[in-house]
Amino acid sequence: MDILKQIENELVEVKSFPYFKSGYTVTVSYKIKEGAKERIQQYQGVVLQRRGSGATETFTVRKMSGNIGVERIFPMASPFLDNIVVNKRGFVRRARIFYFRKLTGKSARIREKRSFSSTQK
Repeated sequence: MDILKQIENELVEVKSFPYFKSGYTVTVSYKIKEGAKERIQQYQGVVLQRRGSGATETFTVRKMSGNIGVERIFPMASPFLDNIVVNKRGFVRRARIFYFRKLTGKSARIREKRSFSSTQK
């Protein structure tokens, strides 16, 4: 199995993106080809999970479109991933927040992490 993972890591280039985990609100810039044209689409939502490692790592982002929840799975090693921007750092106690799918309204809010500088106590 180690030989397969070594070959896989050599062949696939994994870009470096900012650190994020489940509960974070991110904006994913994804390249879309339509015929001869290429454009970048922004997809903003809450990260439900990150799974896998290395070349096979993926993450799931959920957003609300109208009153309908839409989820999309992005491979980290995809050549179509252009950029990932972390908008909010949410505080959740689980690595996979699938319970978030059932929540609506005020209960669907995620507490935001507070960041303190070294001068504040």
